[in-house]
Amino acid sequence: MTHDIRTLSLALALLSVTACSTGPATVASPAAGSSTVADREPDEYEDDDVLLRDHDVPHVVVEEAFVTASTPDDNIDSPASWMQDGRRMLVATAKATDQLVVYDGATGARLRSVGGSGDGAGRLRRPNGVATVDDRVLFVVERDNRRVQAFALPSLEPLLAFGQDGLRQPYGLWVRPHGNGYEVLVSDAYMAGEDAQGDDIVPPLAELGQRFRRYQVSERAGTWSARETGTFGDTGAAGAIRVPESLFGDVDHDRLLVAEEDVPTGTRLREYDLQGRYRGRDVGAGQYVAQAEGIALMSCRDGSGWWVASDQFADRTVFHLFDRTSLAHVGSFAGKVTGLTDGVWLDPRGDSRFPEGVFYASHLDAAVAAFDWRDIAAALELPACAR
Repeated sequence: MTHDIRTLSLALALLSVTACSTGPATVASPAAGSSTVADREPDEYEDDDVLLRDHDVPHVVVEEAFVTASTPDDNIDSPASWMQDGRRMLVATAKATDQLVVYDGATGARLRSVGGSGDGAGRLRRPNGVATVDDRVLFVVERDNRRVQAFALPSLEPLLAFGQDGLRQPYGLWVRPHGNGYEVLVSDAYMAGEDAQGDDIVPPLAELGQRFRRYQVSERAGTWSARETGTFGDTGAAGAIRVPESLFGDVDHDRLLVAEEDVPTGTRLREYDLQGRYRGRDVGAGQYVAQAEGIALMSCRDGSGWWVASDQFADRTVFHLFDRTSLAHVGSFAGKVTGLTDGVWLDPRGDSRFPEGVFYASHLDAAVAAFDWRDIAAALELPACAR
């Protein structure tokens, strides 16, 4: 059995935040009896407790609009949102309890949970990446069921599951409207066994050509279907992804950014095109210190905008912003309390609470933090973004 250093770091960070935070959120300590031992994932290392306070990373501080109630036993990983009758809804994956947790997207109040352990329709095993599209469908990656499951919005009734025939250890996904339905790209962190310490062994470069799988999902007369349409992954030393999870695309610029989470190799974002070809350029090599994790995109009507990507320090996550077109670094921010971020989600649409959009980030594996885009833009002196 392997002791999870990341979980121990989480416990210390939770205690620190509870004792010291003056921000808007209260984060409780892990519940009594909760386990401090868990299976280590491919992106977890003995030095996962990299702390921002120990590193000189230039950034501004942006106070969180809210942080949801802390539920450490859930092991919250990734958020997404949708609009329902003018009301923003927020959902997050709970890896340990095999659920989807639904919150009010404007206040962070917990509303309900769905799922539960199992492999039938609507049941989940280790849900990780999540995405919504068209306020119509929610897709969630299940690592331990080796599949992607789709749910109808807003009911969260299951529609279909796919990928079981090919996926081996899926984690992240990106979804876009495509053809008469949706294209779903899924990252697959298959490994070549474990070493004597129980850590995953990254496959040889020649075996990394299936790091990502494509699926076309369609609906006809109320019946949903999915088919695999290909795999990709660079197998060169410069462009290969040793440890994959997060990915996000920009159709207007034919660009796909994927996170290389392998710290020994050098964590950063790699630029692919939407056909899955490495473009020979990396992003953030001079900014990332801890570990590249979640990726989101703020798109402006004129083609400009910003990529927002998390650097996973255990105490306070740093979010790096890169120019949408040039990929140049334009600034970084951290919240007052938000730390150990895995997944992120950016909803650019306005409502009464967040007129210019909202950025969500998982927090300490136990909650979701929300940032008002107006606060981010003001702190980094970003120009207005027409959407």
